[in-house]
Amino acid sequence: MSGTFPTSPAPSSVEIQSLEPNLVSVTQNLKRQVRTRGGQRWSLKVSFPPMTRSEFAPIYAFAMAQRGQFESFVFTPPVISVSQGVTSQNPVVNGAVAIGSNSASIDGLTASTNGIIKAGDFFKFSGHSKVYMATADMDSASNSTATLSFAPNLISAVANNETITFASVPFVCSFTSDSTNFATDTTGLYGLEFELIEIF
Repeated sequence: MSGTFPTSPAPSSVEIQSLEPNLVSVTQNLKRQVRTRGGQRWSLKVSFPPMTRSEFAPIYAFAMAQRGQFESFVFTPPVISVSQGVTSQNPVVNGAVAIGSNSASIDGLTASTNGIIKAGDFFKFSGHSKVYMATADMDSASNSTATLSFAPNLISAVANNETITFASVPFVCSFTSDSTNFATDTTGLYGLEFELIEIF
């Protein structure tokens, strides 16, 4: 791990992609057969607005320190890493959750509260580097518990009472290329765009 990506200036756009490869074949009578390879990770394409040299230099210096794809680092994307739900909550896992599960019992919530986590929110369990996405709104019951449904399926078990991060969710990433490029011109402004891949 080699630090945390600079937060200023913020990217002008982040394009995120879920990579979930499957094996697909079509028979001679056009029947489709598909089998999952059982993996998933996030890819992020990050673009910056035109920057002055003083804005650009620290970002590019950080990128150079990663030695292409060699190092991994923390990147917290703007906007999409922030929950749509009730971020004042402090949810914890209610009972251990096994590898391969796609839901977890949660407690430590304010009773009878809707939309604590919203469908489409990113989150991570405190003992994991993998980022997951909620697939349904999570509403708490009168006993302060809830069921959190998510994708992809768990790649490692979750312990009882693990906390959940769903505000400013950090992605552990590396660059997807060993080439680190930038562009400038006579205006003195710098352009920068790169792609990241989730590491866990």
